[in-house]
Amino acid sequence: MSDPLRIGIDIGSTTVKVVVVDHEQRLLYKTYTRHLSEVRRAVADNMAQLRQSGVLADDTPVALTITGSGGLSIAEIAGFPFVQEVIACAKAIETLAPHTDVAIELGGEDAKITFFTNGVEQRMNGACAGGTGAFVDQMASLLRTDAVGLNELARDAKNLYPIAARCGVFAKTDVQPLLNEGVARGDIALSIFQAVAHQTISGLACGRKIKGKVAFLGGPLNFLPELKKRFIETLQLSADDVVATENSE
Repeated sequence: MSDPLRIGIDIGSTTVKVVVVDHEQRLLYKTYTRHLSEVRRAVADNMAQLRQSGVLADDTPVALTITGSGGLSIAEIAGFPFVQEVIACAKAIETLAPHTDVAIELGGEDAKITFFTNGVEQRMNGACAGGTGAFVDQMASLLRTDAVGLNELARDAKNLYPIAARCGVFAKTDVQPLLNEGVARGDIALSIFQAVAHQTISGLACGRKIKGKVAFLGGPLNFLPELKKRFIETLQLSADDVVATENSE
């Protein structure tokens, strides 16, 4: 029998991701879908799309594992193994980018920093979604755009203004006066991204210096390059310090 293809399903707070890799870690298939709180339907739809993709033949042996904050109950219902997302992410980094010293990851409603030097140490935000993908979506709606539109606005911005990213309510009280005063929307977008970077770094690093080779993971940092740039500039990283990670979402 040939080596099984490996299927990974990550069920996060806002998205469902499905990947298929072969025994040599080559990526054969991937999807990234917002589930809009219809988690079971989104998983079923994604698996149906995988069946229709032609990647798997009817007799293809597979090994399937589920991870993510919303994955445990579905893993139990479906009878598949579950791996906690922090363990899965750390293993992926150690396998695919072993020279990484620090990984910064933004998800839909969580943010994580994992240190790999002198043993693995992980920091994660609490119950609040401030400074995460959901926060970016909320701020984008104030500017009457979406997350990608926010990135486009930030691209040509020139000025930064203080915005609190610890809480969406606090941030709104900072953003609304800027809008009322006629501040350029691009400057506000850039300031929102800077607030996210500051909140993640100061709130999670807890005084431990982020240095060495740094990987940036998760949908927001993959799909919003201006947001990633704020992290790089805030941490004063050189181009050589940034780990090149394909499919980092």
